[in-house]
Order: sequence, then structure tokens, then C-alpha cells
Amino acid sequence: MNKKIIENDNNDIPICNILGINVAAVNMNFVLNYFENNIDKIKGNYVCVSNVHTTVSAYEDLEYKNIQNNSLMILPDGKPLSIIGKKRGYKNMGRITGPDFMEEIFSISENKGWTHYFYGNKKENLEIMMDYLSNAYPNLIICGYDPSKFRPLSNIEENQLVSKINNLEPDFVWVGLGAPKQEIFCSKLAAKSNAIWIGVGGAFNVIAGIIPRAPKWMQNLSLEWLYRLLKEPRRLFKRYLVTNSKFIWYLITNRNN
Repeated sequence: MNKKIIENDNNDIPICNILGINVAAVNMNFVLNYFENNIDKIKGNYVCVSNVHTTVSAYEDLEYKNIQNNSLMILPDGKPLSIIGKKRGYKNMGRITGPDFMEEIFSISENKGWTHYFYGNKKENLEIMMDYLSNAYPNLIICGYDPSKFRPLSNIEENQLVSKINNLEPDFVWVGLGAPKQEIFCSKLAAKSNAIWIGVGGAFNVIAGIIPRAPKWMQNLSLEWLYRLLKEPRRLFKRYLVTNSKFIWYLITNRNN
């Protein structure tokens, strides 16, 4: 069992090393409690939401691995990650999906007054999500949002974005650019701000209801990937076939990880 403790004002984050990626061996209750107790101390950091795809990508790319491992924490989005963690002795490790985590934070924010900014995706999709959030969380404070430009930002554009965010003073910056773009983006800009940056991939579209979630029974059986594959076979077939096969192979051939 690989285990590392990150000290942060008596709030320890247990770590399960999976293929060299330091995945937080935690569950939703742990993470929410951690954020409530440390919100002001951890600003300027970024959080990764990891699954099989990002884990394999990080295993194959040292720079991306370092970006993941230098984050405040790597949440176990993919069910296989939490299953591996439990088999390695982390009995309380549970899956934390991007959409579930966002909605839990939104719910707490209505009482705590935490504020939010969103970056990424298409303008029309963001507007649909804003409509949903205004109805589902009427007391949620949204500072602003901007769609992706669907290209790398120039240094000037990055500085302008950070300046805008700092003027708006959100507690959370949610980034929906997809992996690995969003993790690279967060790692470059988070430290220049006084907010927590979290890359959540396609969670914006799930929250907005544009992409339906798999039934709970499929999620519990680690079959959400199959549900998504049936919904988007052209886009996801190669990714799931190749990535899942690689993940299994790497685990077999790297037993120490």
C-alpha cells in the first residue's frame, strides 16, 4: 500500500498512488469538510478531478503527471480509482464526480456565501447552466462567467482574465476545458489569484442537463463509461477502448503502483 500524508493545518489528506498519480484516498464528506475548514488557507491552489483517462495520460506524460501531483488534491472521479484504493486498504475512499462535487459545493455556498466564477465551454451552454443554477440555488452568488475561446490564450489574454477574476473576487473558479487543457490552465493561473481553481471537464454540460447522467445503478457498477459510450459512440469509442485497455495493462505490469 502506498500512502503519503500532506500536512495542512492538522487536516491530513491520505494519498493512494496509482500509476504514479497521487490520488486523494478520500470520500465526499471528507473533501467537503476539508474545504469548509480550510477555504481561506487553500486559495491560490488548484484541484484535479481524475479518472482512468487522465490517469493514463499522466502516466504517459511526465509534465502532465507533475501538474496533477502538484495540485492541492486529485479527486477520484473514476470508479475504478476508488475500487483500487479500497483494495489497497483505503476503506473510506469513494468516487467523487465533478458534477456531484459542484452541486455539493453550491449547496454549502448558499449558507456560507462562497462565490463562483465559471470559465470554458460554449456561451449558449453556459447560459443554460446559469439558468439551472439560478433556479436550483437561488442564493448562490455567481460573480461571472466566460466561454472558452477554443484556442490557447496569449499571455496578455491570460493576464487580463486573471485580473478580471481578481476584481470579481470569487472563492471558486470552475474550469470546463477538458483534460489535459484544464489542468495545465489551472496550474498556470491559480497561483496568481485568490481563488480555488477546479477543472471539471464536461461537468458544465451535465449540470446544465445537456448531457444526461447514467442511471444510478450503472454508476454504482462502474458502467457510466458504457452509458456515455452508447450516447456518443463516435467520439468515445477509441478513447474508451484504448485508454481502458492501457489502464489495465499498466496496472498489471506496474504492480508497485
